[in-house]
Amino acid sequence: MIAKIGSGKYTAGLIRYLFDTKKAKDHTDPHLVASWDGFAPDPGRTDDYDATKKLLVADLNLHVKQARRLGRAPEKHVWHCSIRATESDRHLSDEEWADIARRVVAATGIAPDGDPDGCRWVAVRHAPDHIHIAATKVRADLSTARHWNDYNTADRELAAIEKEYGLFQVVRGDRTAAKRPTRAEQEKARRAGHDKPARERLRTTVRTAVAAASSMEEFVHLLSHIDGVLAEVVYFPSGDVRGYKVASKDTTTADHEPVWFSGYELSPDLSFPKIQKRLAGIYPQSTGQPGRRRTNPWHQATAATERIPHHLAQADDEASQAHLAAFGEALDALPLLAPQALRPQLREAATAFERATRSRIQAEHHHARALRGAVRAMLREPAPKDGAILVMLLDAAILLVIAAARWHQLRRHDQQVVATQQTLLHLQAAYDHAAAAPLAALAQRQPPQQAVERQIRRLRQAVPDHAEQVIADPAFDALAVTLAEAEAAGHDPERLLQQAADQRALDDAGSAARVLIWRIQRLTAASAPSTPTHDSASTRRIPLTSTRQPSAQQSAISGQRRR
Repeated sequence: MIAKIGSGKYTAGLIRYLFDTKKAKDHTDPHLVASWDGFAPDPGRTDDYDATKKLLVADLNLHVKQARRLGRAPEKHVWHCSIRATESDRHLSDEEWADIARRVVAATGIAPDGDPDGCRWVAVRHAPDHIHIAATKVRADLSTARHWNDYNTADRELAAIEKEYGLFQVVRGDRTAAKRPTRAEQEKARRAGHDKPARERLRTTVRTAVAAASSMEEFVHLLSHIDGVLAEVVYFPSGDVRGYKVASKDTTTADHEPVWFSGYELSPDLSFPKIQKRLAGIYPQSTGQPGRRRTNPWHQATAATERIPHHLAQADDEASQAHLAAFGEALDALPLLAPQALRPQLREAATAFERATRSRIQAEHHHARALRGAVRAMLREPAPKDGAILVMLLDAAILLVIAAARWHQLRRHDQQVVATQQTLLHLQAAYDHAAAAPLAALAQRQPPQQAVERQIRRLRQAVPDHAEQVIADPAFDALAVTLAEAEAAGHDPERLLQQAADQRALDDAGSAARVLIWRIQRLTAASAPSTPTHDSASTRRIPLTSTRQPSAQQSAISGQRRR
């Protein structure tokens, strides 16, 4: 069940709407199912509709008029709550709806149980699947009702009602979700030919800029150089930075003014202070020393991703939340780095997981420095030519999302669980597409049967619990090649298998053979010389901008201010 609550000034206007059957075609048989005393006049059950409606309005407004004479009536004295059942629910009887209405007005403080001075209210049913509660906020003692936080209290009561009545249990949030676009925003986007409203497009843009930036000055710089986006820094009267705002160049008001959104209006975690805190936790990547091998950031990111399920199994919820937020940034960056064919699914995965990166748990972002630093290093290097390196990261990401779903489920984060499930679908599709070519190439290099049998013996020795499952896996031929080539390069295949299995249990894997392939490839690559990297500014690869970054935050912000 879903509740919507609002306030208004006109009792008569609300009652007129609730009993209207001419303009509102979906209003069938409007009538009262409950009221404050059980004897309120019912315009839907009388021959003289107009007279009865006026009488009902007068009764509801009685205490409002009395308080108004004393100057104590609130300006918006009408309280309106609609309660709708889910489409799959059975049709409730009038008596059941009456019970629900009484419980909601009691829970919200409009008419507490046993309180003779409670507000006057009526519950109107004009369709099979929902009711409307109309109340006036002035109590019989002429004080104003205390209904603070009424939406949450009503929602908690409805959750209990769903269980007791055997109704569909709605997925409920924790008020950390990003604000949804209004209907007007959606209509404007549709008229302009956009698939998403400006608010959602700008949210994705800002999240990508955060994922690419290593500091606040770079974040401000990137935002100001993104095509199709306007960005401005907002200041306090003292001259200190208050925040930022963004607008889409193709979305304007009737006066052709940009429609601005602050970071917080896009998402709670995109406010200026929240971004400052996240970027302060970036782990600086070493540029390496002459003569020493520099670690591949893709392998660093994969290793950090593989460790996150272990962190989620610990008791430190703040650290776990930080790791999930960091992984969300990695997903935001992946569409910039992946082949064109994979980008749609990766964008959808990033968009879905965005909801799973926030909860009521306050993240301690310094716990996730390694992954954040690796992602930013990836963005500053040429795209990898080896498709397997992306597959390794996607494989680790899939197991992480499964672990994230379990973590959120244990904490009753319903919306976040749904978000992880949606993310998993898109990541799996991207993984299947990306893994096809590398697996086929490996399988074509199948070693002699004697070498394959040797790898089977090692597999049964190193991972006995999953050996038969792996041998029957269609990807086993590719695993046999991976082990044989690792052995030819001087590695111990049995030790590699053990290390790969110990990194994380294979129980969650859809294909244990694939998981072992990518882990073994990463383990062998980590001990081999890496490709030389270039740290010069000419090879820095941040697709969001092609303009030189200023060296200090104040210079970037000052440039914004002069505009």
